[in-house]
Amino acid sequence: MITDILISNSVSENIRRHQEEKAQIVARTVSKSHIVINALEDKQNLTEVQEYTKDIQAATNVMFIVVMDMNGIRMTHPNTKQIGRRFVGGDEKLALKGKEYVSTSLGTLGKSVRAFMPIYNEKKEQIGVVAVGISLESLETALGRSHKNIIIVTALGLMIGIIGAILLARYIKKILLGLEPFAISKILEERSTMLQSVHEGIIAVDNTSTITLVNKSALQIFKKAGLSQKPVGMKIYEYMPSTRLDHVLQTGQPELDEEQTINGVSILVNRVPLIVNGQVVGAISTFRDKTEVNQLAEQLTGVRMYAEALRAQSHEFMNRLHVILGMVQLKSYDQLSDFIRTLVDYRNQEFGSITQHIKDPALAGFIMGKLSYAREENVDLSIESSSTIPEPAANKTTHELITILGNLIDNAIEAMADTVEKTLEVTFSYQEKRLTIEVFDSGPGISSELQKEILKKGYSTKGENRGYGLYLANKSVKELGGELTIDSKLLLGTNFHIQIPYEAKEVGK
Repeated sequence: MITDILISNSVSENIRRHQEEKAQIVARTVSKSHIVINALEDKQNLTEVQEYTKDIQAATNVMFIVVMDMNGIRMTHPNTKQIGRRFVGGDEKLALKGKEYVSTSLGTLGKSVRAFMPIYNEKKEQIGVVAVGISLESLETALGRSHKNIIIVTALGLMIGIIGAILLARYIKKILLGLEPFAISKILEERSTMLQSVHEGIIAVDNTSTITLVNKSALQIFKKAGLSQKPVGMKIYEYMPSTRLDHVLQTGQPELDEEQTINGVSILVNRVPLIVNGQVVGAISTFRDKTEVNQLAEQLTGVRMYAEALRAQSHEFMNRLHVILGMVQLKSYDQLSDFIRTLVDYRNQEFGSITQHIKDPALAGFIMGKLSYAREENVDLSIESSSTIPEPAANKTTHELITILGNLIDNAIEAMADTVEKTLEVTFSYQEKRLTIEVFDSGPGISSELQKEILKKGYSTKGENRGYGLYLANKSVKELGGELTIDSKLLLGTNFHIQIPYEAKEVGK
């Protein structure tokens, strides 16, 4: 309705202005005619003037063209009976004074819009006036037709708009998976909160390699690496030249568990392309500080070592109980007494030797567990120490030593699985704040070529998902600032030699 009113008013104004301009043009044309000028000056050829104006009126489809002298007496008129009479309407007075204008008035032919134009001779003297009229009735008829057309077009446009809106709404709803705006907003907020809460760093790019998302954890890692804290909107290769996200965009292939260095900060990265309808629309990378991952791996390794040691001791203890139960059922009490006495003496001697030389309770208990595990695997494990090993000043040292010994002992036991003689010797020595450990096994030995490879991460001759034990042992040695060397000969066994700085715990602390 408002549109109809606005358009109708605008169209009405344009039509009226157009008709007024038309009347003025016709009046100006007649006022310049030599036929009209000569007739006014000579008062002759009035019939010729009447015919002339009549032709112009027919050609321009106006209501009337009246030529009057300076007294307002008509010289032409559509109705010949009105010729010679005074002009009716009263709006011609200003025109007789040389004014050019448009007005609305009621005359002998009805109400009309009139354009007045003064007539001048060659001496620039006003000799008369031309009045051109356009019927208001015809003007209103034209306006009515325009209004009707506007209503029709508006209604048609409204229908098309409604149909288009319905189709567009269905299309948008299909794209939005049938979700309403409030649901989309809620999901967006939840997803944003989840991404920002994830401990791993996350960075995403679109198909032009422009960064579109970075979460808080990623910004913390980037800050540690000295990168800008406002990466969104930048190209990934400009922000982080060492990245391979742009390569993932090009190939569409994921890259998992890759190591990357950003200004000296090492991270472990997973890069995955974002594929929609078979097209790569972006890529996302999740990553974590490698130091944290290493610490977690070491903690898990230490826990596994403790658990295996406890399991071995528990298994050995259950075996002894089964023997005792059997003797009780057979009522072999004398043999039972000798068995228990021998067992107690042996265990006391074994445990006493370990606790006498190794003062760290956690390390001593761990070694006892390995003794039980070795017996379970039919391996002759001996623990020797030429000096007392004091408790370390830092708890980290205990954890690293358990990782070192656990992996070396397990590796040695596994290496001797197919040998007849299964001897494993672990020797400790502490002197001048340095701890020396030697682990010797009577296994098949390691070739000089393999000695260069076995300490590398993931390298193994035993199949996939292996090759981490010796790597972690060597890594723990380096963490303590020590050195690990290998002395091995084929068929003669292998000796691992470790030397590490060892700060003893002060007495009383």
